[in-house]
Amino acid sequence: MDRQHLSILNPNYYNGCHSLNPNDYIKAPPFCQDLDLKLPPQDSQGQNLTLQIPERRRAFEHLLNTLATVEFPGKDQFEAYMHHKYRRNCSANTLRLTASSLSQFLLFFQETGKRALEQLDRQEIEAFVEFEQDRGLKANSVRTRLCAVYAFLRYLIEKKVLDYELLESKIKLRLPDKLPRAMAPEDLNRLLGAVCRSRDRAMILLLLRTGMRIGELLNTRVADIDFREQKILIFLAEKTAVGRVVYYSDDAHKALMDWLRRRDPLKDFLFYGQGREHLSYEAARMVFMKYLQMVGLEHSGYTLHCLRHTFATDLLNAGMRLECLQVLLGHTNLEVTRRYARLSDQTREEEYFTAMRRIEKGELNADDQCDH
Repeated sequence: MDRQHLSILNPNYYNGCHSLNPNDYIKAPPFCQDLDLKLPPQDSQGQNLTLQIPERRRAFEHLLNTLATVEFPGKDQFEAYMHHKYRRNCSANTLRLTASSLSQFLLFFQETGKRALEQLDRQEIEAFVEFEQDRGLKANSVRTRLCAVYAFLRYLIEKKVLDYELLESKIKLRLPDKLPRAMAPEDLNRLLGAVCRSRDRAMILLLLRTGMRIGELLNTRVADIDFREQKILIFLAEKTAVGRVVYYSDDAHKALMDWLRRRDPLKDFLFYGQGREHLSYEAARMVFMKYLQMVGLEHSGYTLHCLRHTFATDLLNAGMRLECLQVLLGHTNLEVTRRYARLSDQTREEEYFTAMRRIEKGELNADDQCDH
């Protein structure tokens, strides 16, 4: 199996903390790219745990078998740490991300010429962050890898392999705080006007009216839907692993019932694909892009996730409290939900234009002036 060449290291960037040949490459172990550790979905009652364990174990053993084919400092501690993560019942996706992040770090550490983790110091951690930044990783991706490294170091400190000094004055990255991208009302109307196929209309309207993540909707089974109360039970959220209930509107209900009359009643998942249990993300994305292209919005930058952002923005503008919206979106942190209030707040917008009209008309008087 070919190993992916990541980047050429330039030792001048790292203040002489290690000496590397500019022609040397850091190579990623195979499991960074090809390991599929997705857990099988739960049933409608969330009780498929006995079926998940063997599959999850097989995926974990695949990771360990691949790890046995590569060599770098701290390999034994790395393997012990992965067992520790597995025993903590971390998700397969967490195991994969942890393995990928730590393998990159340990391979980078190997290029410094050191051969034991006991020789690790803060300088190597700083150099690793700079290396990841210089090869073009986004700040959030660098932060994810840095968090995995610090969690591993904390484990080694508890095992008396490293000193606690490594965790003092930890590196903190300044992350961008972008606005969520919602669809403009006129663009949304054009999009919905072009969707004619029953399956596609049901899928798009459910994303728009429930705020579900696309992965959550694609994993929804017919048995998870309460048609009388117009709600969907998400037994295990895709991102947070926390279950929640979402509701859908009358227009989504109409589209859903139309799809149910046409779909194969023997299929378990609400949206299914050819030759597989449920529709794939790529197939759903292509459907969405097809309709964007039909209405001339292919260069708008809209994605399926924008439907979730539009859902949140519309509910806030309609007067829903942030705490209620937080639960519907499945956010564990209210500050994440609060981003939507920055995106579009009709009350703030109306107050601005009311004040600006007074300014333009010259209606300010002495009573309106600020007391400096």
